[in-house]
Order: sequence, then structure tokens, then C-alpha cells
Amino acid sequence: MVQDGLSEIEEIIHDIRASVEFVNKTEGRRLIFGEIVHQLRLPERVLIYDCKTRWNSTYEMLACALKFNEVFPRFKDREPSYTFCPSTEDWEKVKKVCSILGVFWNATHIISGSDYPTANLYLNEVCRIKTLLDCKANDEDNFIQAMVWKMKMKFDKYWGECNLMMSIAAILDPRLKIRVINYCFPLIYPPHEVQANINKVRQALYDLYAEYVEMHVSSSRDSGGSSQVVANEPGSKSSNSSSSTMTHVTGMCEFLSHSATVEPVQPEKNELDIYFEDGLLSAMEKSSLDIVNLDALKWWKSTTKYKILPKMVADILAIPVSTVALEATFSAGTRATWG
Repeated sequence: MVQDGLSEIEEIIHDIRASVEFVNKTEGRRLIFGEIVHQLRLPERVLIYDCKTRWNSTYEMLACALKFNEVFPRFKDREPSYTFCPSTEDWEKVKKVCSILGVFWNATHIISGSDYPTANLYLNEVCRIKTLLDCKANDEDNFIQAMVWKMKMKFDKYWGECNLMMSIAAILDPRLKIRVINYCFPLIYPPHEVQANINKVRQALYDLYAEYVEMHVSSSRDSGGSSQVVANEPGSKSSNSSSSTMTHVTGMCEFLSHSATVEPVQPEKNELDIYFEDGLLSAMEKSSLDIVNLDALKWWKSTTKYKILPKMVADILAIPVSTVALEATFSAGTRATWG
């Protein structure tokens, strides 16, 4: 999608790249450029190069050069051999493209970070991109429309089918819960598919939970059947005593062992329902910064309220949102180029 966006300003990118190379080629040119920057009282000072095979690098070059858009025409007046100066219309196009690519840049950093963030973070980023594309697809600017429609067609191709695992992972984030799909799905899918996809995710979530309940019950049955409760006979000495001790299995112990094998204790209420009824975590926290930076996997590890859900969450949230390295995600080349 990013490549579709950049292709619309390919010639402008060429001129900006050539401009950066021209200015940085000699110390004299850098001094002239710096003087103009100082006269205009701009906070930025340095132009940056890009790597042609990494779209994030190209985006960063464009975003940086955009801050100097008033400098280049003045630089041209003082350097007659400079012939790559973008026009005012070119800079407007760059500004609009960067406003769109910035969303992709942020999302890619979130989902392909060096810490391999977990899958609960993905759905909101996908939703943000879809909302952006839908909005810009109806932009008054024909240039933006043409660019975004290419990107939107590609998005719809890959996101036409509901991603169950990604949706379930988002729901298991205590900040999001079921409300996240109620919010995101109307923004991602056509109106006639929204409720069907919500129901599909809920059913898959409860089916998955039922499997973990069954595993929990089986585990409880196995541990209960193999355990043998031994009690000291009243009046007997401690096991630490040097004299021998007599131990017997009482009738109550036998019954409790038998009961554990045939009637394992079931949760009084479905833990998923309790999880949803508790409300979003943000409503119970004071620090908004802590909420934004919450590690959902660590939160579930520390909670003591649930017995079954944490096991399911550990399996799901342990799935990295992406196994692709950040550098490869940004690469516009082949795998050979990445290496």
C-alpha cells in the first residue's frame, strides 16, 4: 500500500533526493543553505538522505525536506546550477502524501518493533489505517483520491475476511475487551457484514474458552485421582519425632479423593462473562500513561482473579504480532536486498 502511495509522487521524490544530494555535496552549498535556514529562523538544520529500498527512510527524507520547503527556492536563486527545485504544487503533494504515510509509519513501528509486541495491538492499528483510507478516498483533491483508491483496493483484498485470532487477542486486552470489535468492525467491514463478524468472533472466543475449561477439568480430575490424603492419627507424635509414627487414611479423606475424580469443582460463573462484566481497565485506573503503555501479557500474569482465562491468554498473547523484522517490513526490495 505504501508503494502505491509513493508511486504517485515518484518524480517529485527524485527531485527532492537530488536536491538533498546537491546541497550536501560541498561545504559551500551547506553553508549557503544554512544561512537561509538561519534567516528564516527554522528550528531544523540538516537535510537527511534516504535509502531507496526502504520506504520508511524515503518517508523520513520527505518529511524532513518538507520543513525546508521555503529554503529551496531561495537556495536556487543563489545557486544557478541547482535545477531540481520542487514547485509549490509539488510540496503540497508531498505534504498530503506524508500525512497519509505517517499513519503507516507509526503502525509499522508498533506492530514490528524490536520487542515483538503481542497480537492484541494489531486490530486498532488496522482500524486506524482503514478509517484513514476511507476518509481520504472521498477527498476533494483528485490526486489524493487516485492515490488512496489504489491503497484501499489492496486493503480490502487482504482484510475482506475477518481475522479471528487478531480479534480475540484484542478482546483479551483488559483495556479493550468486547468493546473493541464493537468499535472497529463497523469501521473495517461493510454494514451488512458487521454483526455477522462480531457474532463469529464471540462464538470462536467462547468455543476456545470451552476447550480450556475442559483441559482444566481434566487436569483437576487427574491430579485429584492420583493424590492420597494422609492424616496423622490423633495423639501421634510429629513426623519429625525419632519414634515411628502411624498414619491412616480416614473415611473423610477417601470421600474427598473420590469426589475430586467424579465431581471436579467448576467455576461458579463463566470467567469470560466475569471478565466482560468487570468493565474496561481504563475506568479503574488513574494514570492514562500507564493505560497506554500497559503490557497486557504481564497484566494477566499478575492477576489472581481468574483460574482458566490466564492459561488461554498466555497461549494467545504469546503469539507475536509479526515475525518479520522491522527492517524487512520497511524494505521495498527483495529478500536478497534485505540480507
